[in-house]
Amino acid sequence: MSTSQVISSAHADHQGDGRILRYTLSERVQHWLGAFTYIYCLITGLAFWSPYMFWLADLVGGGPTARFWHPWFGVGFALSMFWMYKMWIGDMRITDADRRWSKAMKYYIENEDEKLPPEGRFNYGQKVLFWLLFYGMVLLLISGVGLWFVESIPWSMRWLRYTAITVHVAVAMATIGGIILHVYMGTAMVRGGFTSIIRGEVTTTWAKTHHRLWYEQVTRESAKK
Repeated sequence: MSTSQVISSAHADHQGDGRILRYTLSERVQHWLGAFTYIYCLITGLAFWSPYMFWLADLVGGGPTARFWHPWFGVGFALSMFWMYKMWIGDMRITDADRRWSKAMKYYIENEDEKLPPEGRFNYGQKVLFWLLFYGMVLLLISGVGLWFVESIPWSMRWLRYTAITVHVAVAMATIGGIILHVYMGTAMVRGGFTSIIRGEVTTTWAKTHHRLWYEQVTRESAKK
């Protein structure tokens, strides 16, 4: 979904409770589908990665069950990410505002948001995370297909097997780090971020504080209606 589509579908209720639609129902559904499929792949993937973590497979029905469903949930995660790409590509491009925000990121880390330059619908860190997960998903999908049908790779090309294993593990670790940071930022550091992806709405104060440029766009478009 492009930025203009997001803005036109948002609403600002100035006479009511002062809330703005941040995420549409479709966006929320896709986000949680992506989260659910990723968590399943995380649990089963860690079980396959280390014998010390194989007990995780018991949480999802045992080793054979996990082996069968892991690639299918991986495909589900990929489809979810492609759909999010389609919805958010217009919002996820790096802008001059993002570059200014990145230079002042220390204030975000120190929880001094009032010193940050204004940002659009997503800030620079959120965009970097999105691209990490998107390109990570592409690499996980490609390497995962190689591991899914590993018997089809001839022994003379066994280097493809080793490459697929290395890429799959390395990229998985990178995305796990990104997800941990995402969960922490969305739940513990930025109050209101987690509830926005559940209910879809944020207060006008929250919007002005964290995403002033987006807030101004939403209210400007709302005033024209």
